[in-house]
Amino acid sequence: QVQLVESGGGLVQAGGSLRLSCAASGGTFTDYAMAWFRQAPGLEREFVAVISWSGGSTYYADFVKGRFTISRDNVKKMVYLQMNSLSPEDSAVYYCAADTTSPTTIELYEQAAFWGQGTQVTVSS
Repeated sequence: QVQLVESGGGLVQAGGSLRLSCAASGGTFTDYAMAWFRQAPGLEREFVAVISWSGGSTYYADFVKGRFTISRDNVKKMVYLQMNSLSPEDSAVYYCAADTTSPTTIELYEQAAFWGQGTQVTVSS
């Protein structure tokens, strides 16, 4: 069973950038597709991006395409979310997630088996 710990959140001005990191431990890292979700206050959790076990396939929510990039380092057991051109609408708690299912299943159903505790991202206008 994999454990996930996010870091890298914080306060940034609109137009700025942040890179979120997710450290995985336990389990076999390459068994898992890895994803990022986010949840803003009063709103439902939403899918942001997912990457396959090899890193060869990535999928993004429409609202982040061209601005966010998901990547992974299977040696370090890390997943990253590079976020550029941030806007106040991107403010949310960002969660790292893992599942042995396919990336497209995670994207379609917006579900995953394992979750981190989240990291807060706040974008000021």
